[in-house]
Amino acid sequence: MAADLDERTAHQARARLVARVNTIEPGSWDPKRMLPQSEGHLGVLVLEGLLTRDVVIAKTACAELVGRGDLLRPWDDMHAGAPIKVDVEWHVLERTKVALIDRRLVQLLGHWPEILSVMVLRSVARAQALSFSLAITCMTGLKLRLLILFWHFADRWGRVRPDGVLVPLALTHRMVGRLVGASRPSVSTALKELENEGELVPAPAGGWILHGEPPEDLAVLYDRRAAARASST
Repeated sequence: MAADLDERTAHQARARLVARVNTIEPGSWDPKRMLPQSEGHLGVLVLEGLLTRDVVIAKTACAELVGRGDLLRPWDDMHAGAPIKVDVEWHVLERTKVALIDRRLVQLLGHWPEILSVMVLRSVARAQALSFSLAITCMTGLKLRLLILFWHFADRWGRVRPDGVLVPLALTHRMVGRLVGASRPSVSTALKELENEGELVPAPAGGWILHGEPPEDLAVLYDRRAAARASST
C-alpha cells in the first residue's frame, strides 16, 4: 500500500497506521455481532484467509468468494426494506484475519492520500471481481464456466509451480456450484471431465492445479467445443 511513498514517508506511515486485527475461526460468521460498529468506520481489510458471502433469495444461494486484499463493510445491509427479501450469510472457510479500518485510522489516512487511494482501489477491485464472476455464470457450458472461474482464482491467489498453477482454495463441489450457478452433481461431473482432459486436477495437499495456458480467445474455445459436440452426435 505504500508503494507510491518514498522510504522516509512510508516509515512514518507504518509507525502510525496501526490497526486492530480480528481473527475469525472457520464456520458461520456474524459480523454485526463480532465486529465493533461505529460511525466513521471505513470497513475491514482481509489480511489472510478465505470466506464466502452467500446471498440467499427464495432458498436459492449464490456465493461470492472473498480473500486477502478485499475491503469489506460486512455489517451493512443495503437490502433492508426492499420488496424482495434477501438474506446474507457469511461463512469462513479457513482461519481468517481482518484489520479494522476504524474512524481513527480513517482520520490518519488523510495524511497519506496515496494509501487512501489504494484502499479505495481495493474496494473497486472487489466490485470488478464480482462483476467478472457474475459474467461467468452467464456463459454457456459448465466446463467452460469452471475453467474460466479457476483461472480467475489463479490470477487472484494462484502460485506458479513446475507442474502448473496451484489454486490453494479448499472448495467443496457444492461451494463451487454456488459460485457458478450450478448443482453439486453437475459440478462433480464437469470437474471429473476436466480432470480426465488434464486441464484442472485436484492438488494432493488440497486445492487445484491448472495445466496449460489460460484460454486467450474464448470465441475460438467455443468453436472448438461446438465442433467436438457436433462430431460426437
